Amino acid sequence: MAFVGSMRNVKALLPFLFLFPSCTAISTITPTQPIKEGQTLLSPGEVFELGFFSPRTSTNRYVGIWYHSVPPQTVVWVANRENPLKDSSGVFAVSGDGNLAVLDGRGNSLWSSSTSTTSNDTTATLEDTGNLILRIGNSNSSILWESFDHPTDSFLPLMKLRADLKTGKRTILTSWKGEENPSLGSFTLGLELHMIPQMLVWNGSARYWRSRQWNGRIFIGMPYMYNVYLNGANLVIDEEKKTIYFTYSYYTEEYTRMWIEWSGVFKTSNWNLQRKEWSIPWTYMRTRCGLYGLCGPFGICKDSGSQICVCMQGFEPKSIAEWSSGNWSGGCARKAQLNCSSGGKGNGFLKIGGVKMPDFSDWKRGVGDGKTCEDDCLKNCSCIAHAYVGGIGCMNWGGDLMDIEEFSSGGENDLYIRLADSELGGKRGIKAIIIVVMVVLGLLIIVLCAYIYRRWMTKQRESGRQSREQACRNSLDEDILLRGMVHETEGPELPMFDFRIIANSTDHFSHANKLGEGGFGPVYKGNLQSGEEIAVKRLSKSSGQGLEEFKNEVKLISKLQHRNLVKILGCCIEGEEKLLIYEYMPNKSLDVFLFDPSQQSVLDWAKRFHIVEGIARGLLYLHRDSRLKIIHRDLKASNILLDEGLQPKISDFGMARIFGGDQNLARTNRVVGTYGYMSPEYAMEGRFSEKSDVFSFGVLLLEIVSGKRNSGSFHHEDSLSLLGHAWLLWNQNKVLEMIDPGLRGPFSQSEVLRCIHIGLLCVQQFATDRPTMASVVFMLGSDIANFPIPKQPAFTERRSPLESDSSQRSCKICSVNEVTVTIIQGR
Repeated sequence: MAFVGSMRNVKALLPFLFLFPSCTAISTITPTQPIKEGQTLLSPGEVFELGFFSPRTSTNRYVGIWYHSVPPQTVVWVANRENPLKDSSGVFAVSGDGNLAVLDGRGNSLWSSSTSTTSNDTTATLEDTGNLILRIGNSNSSILWESFDHPTDSFLPLMKLRADLKTGKRTILTSWKGEENPSLGSFTLGLELHMIPQMLVWNGSARYWRSRQWNGRIFIGMPYMYNVYLNGANLVIDEEKKTIYFTYSYYTEEYTRMWIEWSGVFKTSNWNLQRKEWSIPWTYMRTRCGLYGLCGPFGICKDSGSQICVCMQGFEPKSIAEWSSGNWSGGCARKAQLNCSSGGKGNGFLKIGGVKMPDFSDWKRGVGDGKTCEDDCLKNCSCIAHAYVGGIGCMNWGGDLMDIEEFSSGGENDLYIRLADSELGGKRGIKAIIIVVMVVLGLLIIVLCAYIYRRWMTKQRESGRQSREQACRNSLDEDILLRGMVHETEGPELPMFDFRIIANSTDHFSHANKLGEGGFGPVYKGNLQSGEEIAVKRLSKSSGQGLEEFKNEVKLISKLQHRNLVKILGCCIEGEEKLLIYEYMPNKSLDVFLFDPSQQSVLDWAKRFHIVEGIARGLLYLHRDSRLKIIHRDLKASNILLDEGLQPKISDFGMARIFGGDQNLARTNRVVGTYGYMSPEYAMEGRFSEKSDVFSFGVLLLEIVSGKRNSGSFHHEDSLSLLGHAWLLWNQNKVLEMIDPGLRGPFSQSEVLRCIHIGLLCVQQFATDRPTMASVVFMLGSDIANFPIPKQPAFTERRSPLESDSSQRSCKICSVNEVTVTIIQGR
């Protein structure tokens, strides 16, 4: 940005820029008291802090605002987004013309508040709301500029998102360009310049997501506003000035913010002051129908089931070929055109219940009820749909109906679309007759089948086939119980897939589509007719453990939603066939890259550290942030799947267990896990807790750093495991020798050392010595060097080669202190 002001004013300021000591905090920025590297500006209640910062993976320096005491550093505003400093010579100051400016070491301006003031008596203060205010003197009536009017990617409480219907100007949020790049990204968020206000995200100039209309209390497309922001959300419309603005206030004592992520996802997050961690109660990408206009004009998006897009009744796809290939953007067209030659006669309205209201609606305020809305729309030939929404009034549409979603649980509102009578009357009557006939025939068939079955059962008893009868009942009962368990899961109902569809998608479970095999059974790649790629886990008929794993995965993973957990799409239960359907991970699992010398170079250090952070965040969600407290119990490299961007996702919840609200420890008589990853208290005594997963994470972290399996031998004389090898190098101050020699490209030694230090803390012998995952996430993002000194890891006792060989030859099921232990070798 251009700097308003002369170089003479800047040079006159330079003598004052180095008068103040570093590593201090001040309360006000004045012409003679700037902020330089090492100094920060604190809000009065020490809620927010302003100063220079660098993103974690960059050396560029920016002036930003972040929460003062919330780890890791959460930046909510950035000044010089497009012009970063390349060194630590920067200064943030009130320049000679009274504007705020970011200056480099030569006095060149990289950013300015660019107001028209010429006062030399301006000061800047940071409020506890996170608002940076530039004013003349200390008067609130002479505010010249404030950061709340120029936001970056964050929408904070008491900030106002404005829109001027006359000038077209509006306050917008603009995403970061990348996760660690604060420059301007391609996604923006703001209020729609329309009579019925709604919130929108644009990707460039294209609509990417919308909240739906404001009904006087909430944006009806943001359901979590009911129990989160209802008391503080407010939208003000000034009819005379033709302006609107939206704001919200704190609903609890927790810190709260909304922000648009670099990937275009709009989220809310809360900082829990007691638990010292962030939670994300709402994001619009909860469903696959979150993207704007996915199904095109007159198409309806369905979040549940195998078919995403369908045409409204009375409509058909514009292009059958595109629709069948999974490209729905062309939408649908009418089967029978409307006839408006007789004042609307010959047409009627079809009710579509429980849908997201389409975009681009007109607002008919003052209309009394739905019947009046219908009459008004029927008289206007250009009106093709109408709805009555509480808090808004009558809405009607005159163009293509865009961005419609149907909700399986009802909710939302009813939409009435205009159709020709031929689509409403005759066909509807014929369909009703067909339905009645089918129901009657169905009942007759059921009665007949019941009679035949009863006669057959009688003959079975008479012929002495009680055992087969009992087996049949058991199988039927199991099927019913499993289906009931699926339907009783909390949250969205888990879709049930037809076995024939899944079999066709995997080419009837051909060997060419097989991805691997675990304790549950084989895993296959599949392609649905919509083009969506899936991964299918098929319960092996010979698996004794698989059925329990199936029940556990259905019970647990359908309730979990996190970017670092694999997403389940549905299941299939038909007779002996029990299948779980997941999102497909094109890069398979972490061990494929980590332990294969030909693939190790793909994972440079930046990618490995990103994977470590993702796994840590996923585990933290399981332990603390999800509705259930879950212990995974089988965390290992082969259970970390990687998507196309190498984003890690924890998988395989067949061995996971739920903890109660106050439960911290459990014990089992059947220990199930993988050699090399189990904690000592779990392997030897059957006790497991959060710290059991922490131990597994520590092993995995050391494997990621070294590129070696824990089960290998690292010292020919002492036959040490990876843990023993790391501990030996740590005590000899040679820990850098542990780094994977195949690691390519530059990397931060301090970051690698920090990971080894954290890994050793996680694998300590006693569970009480290990950190929690919340502490691990904090340490991964912290540059603080004074972490606790690790104690000796578990399983580091030196063994003779004879003992090692004997151990490897031992049986997979053995008894340890009266605890049955099942060891599952890594796959």
